[in-house]
Amino acid sequence: MQITKYKYRMIARITLEATSPLAVGSGEKDIITDAPVTRDVNDLPYIPGTSLMGIIRHSMKDLKESDSIFGYQKGDKGEGSKVLISDALLLGSNQKAMDGLKDIEQDEYIKAFEVLPIRQHVRITEKGTGADHGKFDEQVVYKGTRFIFEMELLSETKDDENMQKLLNVISSPTFRVGSGTRNGFGSMKVVSLKYASYDLTQEKDLNAYLKKSSSLEEDWNEAMEKKPCELQGTDWIKYTLTLKPLNFFLFSSGFGDEEADMTPVKENYVDWSTGKPEIKESKSLIPATSVKGAISHRTAYHWNRLTKHFVDNAEAIASDRNKACLDIFGTTLDEGDIKPSRGKAIFSDVFIENTDSKVLPHIKVDKFTGGVMDGALFQEKVSTAENQEIVEEIWVEKEALQDEVVRKAFEKALQDICDGLLPLGGGTNRGNGIFIGTLNIQE
Repeated sequence: MQITKYKYRMIARITLEATSPLAVGSGEKDIITDAPVTRDVNDLPYIPGTSLMGIIRHSMKDLKESDSIFGYQKGDKGEGSKVLISDALLLGSNQKAMDGLKDIEQDEYIKAFEVLPIRQHVRITEKGTGADHGKFDEQVVYKGTRFIFEMELLSETKDDENMQKLLNVISSPTFRVGSGTRNGFGSMKVVSLKYASYDLTQEKDLNAYLKKSSSLEEDWNEAMEKKPCELQGTDWIKYTLTLKPLNFFLFSSGFGDEEADMTPVKENYVDWSTGKPEIKESKSLIPATSVKGAISHRTAYHWNRLTKHFVDNAEAIASDRNKACLDIFGTTLDEGDIKPSRGKAIFSDVFIENTDSKVLPHIKVDKFTGGVMDGALFQEKVSTAENQEIVEEIWVEKEALQDEVVRKAFEKALQDICDGLLPLGGGTNRGNGIFIGTLNIQE
């Protein structure tokens, strides 16, 4: 007698590391931030299995067998999902999942997740000023945080190629989790992959499958280590900017300290280089949103230039309605022919370890008398990174660059950064933020 249609079970236990800060929002608000992260029963950040399922399914939406893998409902007909995905739980300092109720008071690493970094955001208009009601913030999980989850596939065949397709999606360099994935958040990499396949018609496999614990904290002895696939996004173009700062740069935190009124933004991250997690503070941080905003504005400029829509031409279009920006960066607008669309470019934050800082005093001069204005003295703490390379990777879907003019405008904007013609960060009108370097394009 046949017990089940799907007599094979393929299970993968995957450990992911956030290579950029992670923002998986709870959908709530609190007195600290507009968008706190989701937390589990231990009040620790985690990634819901529903989020992982949605991301993976969306990445495989073009496959003909997508519905048969993930299930579907069409009228009176339907089929359940063959894929089962657990929540991704935080990996503790002992490199085991924080599964079940835990006493976290004695673990300094785990206690660091009680207070997480807050990212400040402001929406900028085409005039370079903050938009009305455009200020918001959100909570993020440290870069370097590791999570562990399991994925199971029910199959009718022993060597189901769909399992490899699922693993390929998770191993892809464009795999992103959570919100703000187009603004530098949610980049993940596979650091460990354990795999086992069970044939439930065989007594040995059946017993092993039934005895396997559902707890992610428990050891899984019969599983084999499997090397993650090193894939390139075939539908993406990778742009790599290798830059050196020409002088000072400032990506401001919005706060001051005892030395200056404006200070560089810094953020803690998790370092696993010793085999155990350590919370460290970066010397300086280049937020992806700052880079993205500058590139978007310059891309709009070059598109207008290439299409001869100059300043006295009524058809010159600002970045929020510019064709090149709509194709590449998406929009939230919903008016006329413009509909809301997701961006097709992925940016990443850059954490810089070896920077020095210098306090620069400034005064405001009265334009009429040429004297110093009362109360107009302020200081800014700028960063320097002499002889240090800064690498910014940008992935863009090929679909967004099919228009030759759009692609030329975008790539000219990137080249402007490398040529020192497009400064980044704050105080650019005072000489800050000039970088020089090279642009590499990989298709």
